[in-house]
Amino acid sequence: MIFVMGTGLYLLLNFFYLHGFGVFFVAVFVILAVCLLLFAVLTVKVDGSGVSLRFGIGIIRKKFPASGIGSAAIVRNPWYYGWGIRKTPDGWLYNVSGLIAVELSMKSGEKYRIGTNDPLGLLNAIESVMPDGGGKG
Repeated sequence: MIFVMGTGLYLLLNFFYLHGFGVFFVAVFVILAVCLLLFAVLTVKVDGSGVSLRFGIGIIRKKFPASGIGSAAIVRNPWYYGWGIRKTPDGWLYNVSGLIAVELSMKSGEKYRIGTNDPLGLLNAIESVMPDGGGKG
């Protein structure tokens, strides 16, 4: 994804340079570069304290304490849920690509979906830190 966005930025640079759009180009370039830095990668860390998410360079973060997670399950998002951070009918979605996610159902009733390219690995990691072992007796 970073390669695609970088290529897009390069092509925009050439187009605007050749057509004399100096100030406009700089504004578009800066906006796209900031988006690339903030949202190109989603890093998920699971440890004894819970689940942590970090987008891009780490300015945008979210943490889910293990004690607050009621259950976790692998789900498939509809294509129109898109990417990024957004509120959906199924709760909050954190995603950078693909349709597969792990849904966290919190004890408070809130739901969150975390996009991943390794849903089974993420699910197993989350269940291993849940106080009741994810319901596995």
